[in-house]
Amino acid sequence: MSIAEQETRAEETIATGRAEEAGPSRRGALVGTPLLVVGVALAASNLRPAVTSMSSVLGEVRDGLGASAVWTSVLTAVPTICFGLAAIAAPLLSRRLGMARAIGLAMAVLTAGLVLRVVDGPWVVLGGTFVAAAGIAIGNVLIPVVVKQSFPHAVGRVTGVYTAALAAGGGIGAAFTPPLEPLLGGWRGAVGAWALLSLAALVVWTIGARHGEPEPVVRTDAGERRPMVRRPLAWVVTAFFGLQACVAYVAMGWLAELFVSVGVTRTDAGLMLALINLIGIPLSFVIPPIALNRASQSGWIVGLACCSLAAVAGLAIAPAAAPWLWTVLLGVGMAVFPLGLGVIALRTREAAETTDLSAMAQGFGYLIGATGPFLFGILHGLTGSWTPSLVLLGAVIVAEMVLGWVAGRPRYV
Repeated sequence: MSIAEQETRAEETIATGRAEEAGPSRRGALVGTPLLVVGVALAASNLRPAVTSMSSVLGEVRDGLGASAVWTSVLTAVPTICFGLAAIAAPLLSRRLGMARAIGLAMAVLTAGLVLRVVDGPWVVLGGTFVAAAGIAIGNVLIPVVVKQSFPHAVGRVTGVYTAALAAGGGIGAAFTPPLEPLLGGWRGAVGAWALLSLAALVVWTIGARHGEPEPVVRTDAGERRPMVRRPLAWVVTAFFGLQACVAYVAMGWLAELFVSVGVTRTDAGLMLALINLIGIPLSFVIPPIALNRASQSGWIVGLACCSLAAVAGLAIAPAAAPWLWTVLLGVGMAVFPLGLGVIALRTREAAETTDLSAMAQGFGYLIGATGPFLFGILHGLTGSWTPSLVLLGAVIVAEMVLGWVAGRPRYV
């Protein structure tokens, strides 16, 4: 046997050993079945109610706990902080546990956090919210990777299903939590009830997510691949994702309180918050399949951001004059989120790069986004006016437009 043949056989043995060690049930992509689409949709529907359910009754929670304005600002920022911190660990979990088990763990952690945060006082509420957000963070990073790996020829359509379910979950969390309060004995029962939805997602995911055959081992020269943090375009994508998250979580965390402060009833404010999320459902089925199948997404990103900017201007100038109009415009603008996920997949060549960029963009991006709800609330508390906070939000949207234009151009990290 020649030396070349011996080296080839040795490499095959190593590759086979690694495959057996990891197990085909962990190394292969999840099988792209209709049941997996259902699992993706149901898991996605749980990635927002933890936030919107709490923000829709934020005043009652604050008053019931006797908490301060600073505590309230921290509570609105905790989810995005945790999204950033926990997202960094998601690729490691997927490698150690496999994609199916990692996302299943995410649903289990989310369920535990939703229960924990309604059993005691202010610090337990914060702690439980952090735990729940850790589960959400893992799902945020890994589910888009499942979409690219398992549905390579239908990324736009399945991304639409994913983001529509995401929007629907946020919408029903905001719309149904206030009416559930009197039925379930207060805000604790109403907020804690969403653990049932995450438990259902865990059951369906456990049944429907299964790995296929392991992907062939691709040998690459590690010296030729730069770390993702050393790639300029990766930072552009990350900053764009972070700024759009900043806008979204300011809206989900504070919009209801803003409307209540200008005379809108608590129920109507909850419906407006729900509408922001629900608008994303039809848009998620229309925009991603069109925009993500084009070479560039820049024009779509800027156009949607303009809608957000118009909404913020209306809220700053005359919030009570046309609150439903401002709500619709902001909801349309927040439809930029699926494009933020889409450019992560489109700016990478292979699944490993997608996982790394997804972790980077969502890890650092959500840490950027976490500053938005916190600063928005602090500025309002210091000035007693919403205007400074809205001016800051408008500046964030302008920066989002610029970075989104660059991130949407057709090239690879």
